[in-house]
Amino acid sequence: MQISAGQLANQLQRGLKSLYTVHGDEPLLQQEALDAIRATARSQGYSERSSHTVSGAHFDWSAVLAAGGSMSLFADKQIIEIRIPSGKPGKDGSVALQQLAEAARDNDAVLTVVLLPRMDKTSKSAAWFSALESFGITLEVQPVERGALPQWIAQRLASVGLKVEPGEAGQRSLQFFADRVEGNLLAAHQEIQKLALLFPADQHPGGLSFEQIESAVLNVARYDVFKLSESVLAGQPTRVQRMLDGLQAEGEAEVLVHYTLAEDIRALKRVKDAMGQGRPLPMALRENRIWGNKERLFERVLPRLSSAALAELLQSAHKVDGIVKGLKQPDWPVSGWQALHKLALQLCSLCAAQPATPAARHARSA
Repeated sequence: MQISAGQLANQLQRGLKSLYTVHGDEPLLQQEALDAIRATARSQGYSERSSHTVSGAHFDWSAVLAAGGSMSLFADKQIIEIRIPSGKPGKDGSVALQQLAEAARDNDAVLTVVLLPRMDKTSKSAAWFSALESFGITLEVQPVERGALPQWIAQRLASVGLKVEPGEAGQRSLQFFADRVEGNLLAAHQEIQKLALLFPADQHPGGLSFEQIESAVLNVARYDVFKLSESVLAGQPTRVQRMLDGLQAEGEAEVLVHYTLAEDIRALKRVKDAMGQGRPLPMALRENRIWGNKERLFERVLPRLSSAALAELLQSAHKVDGIVKGLKQPDWPVSGWQALHKLALQLCSLCAAQPATPAARHARSA
């Protein structure tokens, strides 16, 4: 059964189910859904909890299946949480998830929660996902679009008893807030919690002014640096340029931006080298501690990147390191930010390129 995030509270009030699947790429909303399920479960006697993270195709599912079948007549109820950051449980995982889904139908002593990233149409049609959907509750946490973000912030402010000034001044404050967090809901949530501490609702009945919000909302560029990394790997040049301009305007340190880009290039090169030595991609990613959304991005872009191209990018990153420290490099901009633009767009263009077909690779080598 599919429900939306807004329907979860009502569903939990009607009765806790034995199986929930939460999927989406919004960490804050996914965590809040998980917290709501946990709180309801605890109130109904689920006092034990175990968590399992599926790391690659070689994950041992026997421990998860054993946890679900280890209850005795006198044992407490338990919650089993299964996190699959890649969204791909593998062949063994597919079988195990179908078994767990069917078992949930007749076992109210075990609550199983499966946590997944955003699922595409193909993944949703897989047998294991269909089983989760058929035997339990499936909840997709949808991203908040940029145009809806000011209203989302206003609702979150209201949840802690705060509001902005009425009229155009208040709308300006919400737009400013939305621009600062750049779509990062977790950052927005943290800033709203801070505003609630700085400006108690009973002391500001008329709403927060623009000046109060501007002075209190932190520069959340530290989050934007990581968002920049994701945008580069996703092959989004327009957004990459906009984010670099924003980071520069907000006074972010050039060395931090360079470190983020260079670390991605180094990680891509390490994984590519490991694959060249015969390691399967999932193993190479795990060995290099590439998880979550970045894992999916690496899986997508690595077929597009040759070892030679990554070696050239490493050389470029080395040159930009010197530029941001005041050195000059032939054929490179003198400005650190311009050099960062060039480096980021070099990597971005390679990530956006289509992977070469076998025929094309053969033609190039001929």
